[in-house]
Amino acid sequence: MADETSNNEAEEIVGGRIEIVDVSKHPDPSIPDSELSLADMNRGRSKPLPWVLYGVLVLASIIAPYWLGRTLAARSTSTVVRYLTFSTPQGVALMSWAVTVVMFTGLGMAVVVTRGWLWRIVFAVGLAAEQFIAGICLLRLDFWFATYVMYGDAARYANAANLGIIAAGFGLAAFAVLWVGLLVLIRKDSPLNVLTHSWASFLLFYMIEAIALIIVQFGGLVTMV
Repeated sequence: MADETSNNEAEEIVGGRIEIVDVSKHPDPSIPDSELSLADMNRGRSKPLPWVLYGVLVLASIIAPYWLGRTLAARSTSTVVRYLTFSTPQGVALMSWAVTVVMFTGLGMAVVVTRGWLWRIVFAVGLAAEQFIAGICLLRLDFWFATYVMYGDAARYANAANLGIIAAGFGLAAFAVLWVGLLVLIRKDSPLNVLTHSWASFLLFYMIEAIALIIVQFGGLVTMV
């Protein structure tokens, strides 16, 4: 190897002889020198304030609607009973199940679609609606005792709403166990791996949720509690 000339040429040994060959000129760097690390740059681009506000919104969606529902149940019992009895217990269970499934859908879509805030807002609104229903219907482990004391003969409507929420929750739990099992058991090169894709996962989720609703509606649970 020899000296590099001002004409962007250099001397090299080719086939036992010294020859002058052209060499490529390195372009000027397009990124200026910086003492910042990649982590510093990422922190500079991050915007924590919207996430902090969203966390506060989610927390408020859990606490405030439930408190409001409990307050209405205690202070406006007759009004709550009038609105609860607008349909059959099966219809009330369907309504609360649908609200809870919408909430879970918003959460799942927010995980899949990371850009944008639409599905995060859907989750927060669905969570607030679900918590409001849970507050009105006194949802807890032994809710059937509390609803009977509060609503008397109309307690079956509140119990049906609670069963709708519980059915959606059990449906989500069953889906999570099944989906994790599929991830563990199915190889990536298997044709069955299509079951782990996002669209197939949502179809599986809705199928399991529908089964949970059918069990509540036609398994005698609505009329039992």
